[in-house]
Amino acid sequence: MMAVKTGEFLEHLTLPGDRWDTIAWAYYNDADAMDLIIEANRDLFLEDLSPVPPILPPGLRLRIPVVEDTGLEESLLPPWKRSG
Repeated sequence: MMAVKTGEFLEHLTLPGDRWDTIAWAYYNDADAMDLIIEANRDLFLEDLSPVPPILPPGLRLRIPVVEDTGLEESLLPPWKRSG
């Protein structure tokens, strides 16, 4: 996903069994985008270097960054897939 953060956030209240990747999939259709959500919520964990839990506790309020999809970067496509 090629995305740019807009500076706005949505709020997500975690449910039992929620994981970073499943939340990223629900909001971005891309499980790899979980890093955006972890980064936006790093303050929920006491130390900067402490590991984030893979399964989130229920009732946690997460900030979900709003992003704009910039689409594919054409220069990364093979020549026959590029426009004009």
